[in-house]
Amino acid sequence: MELFFQQLPIVLHSLNIGFLQTLKLFFVTLIGAVPLGLLISFGTRSNLKILKGILGIFIWIIRGTPLMIQLLIIFYFPGMVLGNNIWGGNESGRFAASAVAFIINYACYFSEIFRGGMNSIPKGQDEAGFVLGMTKGEIFFKVKLLQMVKNVLPPMTNEILTLVKDTSLARIIALQEVIWAGQAFMKGSQGISGAIWPLFFTGVYYLICNGVLTVILGRVEKKLEYFR
Repeated sequence: MELFFQQLPIVLHSLNIGFLQTLKLFFVTLIGAVPLGLLISFGTRSNLKILKGILGIFIWIIRGTPLMIQLLIIFYFPGMVLGNNIWGGNESGRFAASAVAFIINYACYFSEIFRGGMNSIPKGQDEAGFVLGMTKGEIFFKVKLLQMVKNVLPPMTNEILTLVKDTSLARIIALQEVIWAGQAFMKGSQGISGAIWPLFFTGVYYLICNGVLTVILGRVEKKLEYFR
């Protein structure tokens, strides 16, 4: 027990650093994937059949293959196949590759959620907007957007909570997120070796983060109940 309390500050310091990397990847993914997903959803609703077809195939590939494979391809393909290691071998390069993979992956999932949200809004609202002299952009942002947000929030909440946990996949390309930090104490890190208990602490970080997000997103959903 005495050894545990001696090691605890060292472990928590390392886990805190790893969790900051996890949070950074989470927020960067959200900031990039939400607008990109919205753009893709507009493309899938376009009248251009070629654009719809290309985006449909792209979404099918991304959603049909594991995120782990996408991470490996994005990080290793340029260097091993094209001979141009655009990411470099440092932590910032690994983070950039992870962010690109996560943004593309989650943008495809978000696009389908957005598309379903748009389709759930009655077409009569478009007709009414045109009668009032509004443009398509004005109808979307002034009339349909908040209704769409209300419709997509429950499935978006589920994807956002999943994203928190999926960030752990970035360790496949040696990004030093929180689970990487916890697992390092099993192999030997900072004088600690063969310790599995730090991994249990990593679960606490995820539980707290998802708990906070659940409360925040739940409150947002309640504020949008007036659209019922």
